[in-house]
Amino acid sequence: MEDKKIKFKTIDEYIFQFPPEVQETLKTLRLVIKEAAPEAEEKISYQMPTFSLHESLVFFAAWKNHIGFYPTSSGMNAFKQELSDYKGTKDSIHFPFTKPLPYELISRIVEFRVAENIKKAPKDI
Repeated sequence: MEDKKIKFKTIDEYIFQFPPEVQETLKTLRLVIKEAAPEAEEKISYQMPTFSLHESLVFFAAWKNHIGFYPTSSGMNAFKQELSDYKGTKDSIHFPFTKPLPYELISRIVEFRVAENIKKAPKDI
């Protein structure tokens, strides 16, 4: 039996599948991440938009009622207090479509993850 699930190759392909209002939110989120992590590489991983710097940095995805933001458990733990108003899991934050995304907080989380990944990266000899 043939697998008919869409396989995204780029973040643009991922974003363009959504209605215009969701596309705008995803485009802005992508820009905020790019500004906070200009050296990061964009890719699709687990069929979600992903930014990578030495290793995975952050992921994001649109769902029926929210934007999922995945800064790994270390990103979640470092901003636990500021994220307490949002639902989520141990590795994700759910930003509901009914409220504006906290772009400044997202930027700080991404900057934290950049510093963390750089610190963990192997040093060239």
